Amino acid sequence: MQQFQPRGFSYLPVVVKNLLIINGIFFLGTLVFEKAFDIDLVDYLGMHYFGSPLFKPYQIITYMFMHGSIGHIFLNMFALWMFGNVLENFWGPKRFLTYYMITGIGAILVQMIVAYMQIKNVEVFLSQTQISDIVSNGYNFLKEGKNFVDPASAKLNLLYNIPTIGASGAVFGLLLAFGMMFPNSIIYVYFAIPLKAKYFVIIYGLIELFSGIHTSSNDNVAHFAHLGGMLFGFLLIKLWNIKRVN
Repeated sequence: MQQFQPRGFSYLPVVVKNLLIINGIFFLGTLVFEKAFDIDLVDYLGMHYFGSPLFKPYQIITYMFMHGSIGHIFLNMFALWMFGNVLENFWGPKRFLTYYMITGIGAILVQMIVAYMQIKNVEVFLSQTQISDIVSNGYNFLKEGKNFVDPASAKLNLLYNIPTIGASGAVFGLLLAFGMMFPNSIIYVYFAIPLKAKYFVIIYGLIELFSGIHTSSNDNVAHFAHLGGMLFGFLLIKLWNIKRVN
């Protein structure tokens, strides 16, 4: 919830509305293709690491419209509407869409840079033959619910062959923008705890940074993509020299 309602405010402005529709179509399409044709669209539209045989340049865009579950898409779309409707009314549709897409692309670029560094740290423990085997066959193992026994090989396989999906990077960019534009507006955490937007953004950013640094093997959240969305959002707002409202 937020305390801002400019003149001509729309609770479902055009860009937010169309982003919600497109994300919904992609999600339903994923379910239909998997059930009717046994085709996993995540293989084609999720963002694979640049060195993976499954990587395609268009995935830099399409990954942000893919979601893995109803809970995943619901939370992202709720946040898109919650923060996006205010920002689009404030900025206008053209600037809002530009911001959303750039933060989404920036998010995955940061995630891929972090993945590159992690991959280089793991590859020193493996031979070139092992690495080639992981790149060529590792994804098929994962699709069968398997992985390599060797811990380094298993970790490298996950880094190479688990695609990144979701609008979270762009959504975190929206969260950052809302906190910068309306720092003293109230956000109700869990619909009950009032907190000023600027503090909410800081706390959430620190949580993501801590989670990214101390991530576990069971953590499938792209924390650095979230931070990347916030970083690119901050840079864009500074570049555009947009002034805050309160």
